[in-house]
Amino acid sequence: MTERPWLGVGLMSGTSLDGMDAALVRFAGPDRVSLVAFHSRPYSPERRARIADAIARGGAPSLARLHVELGGWAGEAVAELLERAGARASDLDFIAFHGQTVWHEPPVVSWQLGEPAVLAERFGVKVVSGFRSRDVAAGGQGAPLVPVPDILLFGGAAPRVLLNLGGMANLTYVPSRDVEDGAFAFDTGPGVAIIDAVARLVDPSLPFDRDGVLAAAGRAHEQVATALLADPFFQAPPPKSTGRERFGDPFAERLHRMVPGPDGVATAVELTARSVALACRIWIPPRTEVIASGGGIRHPVLFRRLGEELGGAYPVRRFDEEFFDGDAKEAVAFALLGYLTLHGQPGNLPAATGAAGRRVLGVVTPA
Repeated sequence: MTERPWLGVGLMSGTSLDGMDAALVRFAGPDRVSLVAFHSRPYSPERRARIADAIARGGAPSLARLHVELGGWAGEAVAELLERAGARASDLDFIAFHGQTVWHEPPVVSWQLGEPAVLAERFGVKVVSGFRSRDVAAGGQGAPLVPVPDILLFGGAAPRVLLNLGGMANLTYVPSRDVEDGAFAFDTGPGVAIIDAVARLVDPSLPFDRDGVLAAAGRAHEQVATALLADPFFQAPPPKSTGRERFGDPFAERLHRMVPGPDGVATAVELTARSVALACRIWIPPRTEVIASGGGIRHPVLFRRLGEELGGAYPVRRFDEEFFDGDAKEAVAFALLGYLTLHGQPGNLPAATGAAGRRVLGVVTPA
């Protein structure tokens, strides 16, 4: 008997702290998924500052309040998504809510804020959240968790890499679509988090280096980029993951002191491009296609330098050339992870996270 189609919302707020992404997704099975609508609700400067301050200095009262507020902010994104799509909450089978990572220290903890009960109460829909904790409990990194969706949805006939240039950068090597054997994934280091943080230090009025203007006006300092690449994370073998605890504001402030002005932004771009290329050269077979998504592909200087660094060995193109808007990719991925959870199917890839085995992820808050 064929299962009726399911309709779910995937929510993602990443390490770039730029906003809440919401994807309305239809499921005819775990590998038959279509994007119905997508909406990204940017964070105001005040909200972004709240999250950044909580990550850097938050005590129990501020973290507890932010936990509830993030649930409300997620609700705003869902409501706007449904309005744009002409859909109703009663049409939904579930919401998958990643939450906002505020502390990532594997293999001890990966902690996301965002109260799912706020969403369940507002929309009368079951909510799947807390995706990373079970993988960490099984000895894993809790990240990256997009490899299973990458394998099920975005693989090709030949091997390819799915590269996400978010706040942090991560890649998934997929030998072939729907083939888990031989697939692996890991974080390569900073994506746009350091670029954006240095841009704000150069010009506090900027939320990020929009259109790569500051990077284009600067010149990368090769020696500084090389010194920063000496961080042991870049050469460490997978499985590995990282976050703002390692590549956050203190790291950006250090770079800014070493190379002030637009040159510092250009140097941050160089760091990201070279670290991604280094990861490919070490771990990915040559002549593997790279499909790139995430906010970093809209930074023209970063995308150009990435292509130059990868060269002919790793031809790179944009995710939306073959699929849909790349900004929606991670929200769609977490919608699929929520669907898998509700069907009792595992959502992690031990070759990516280092967990002891496949696990059903997340916690379900009833409607």
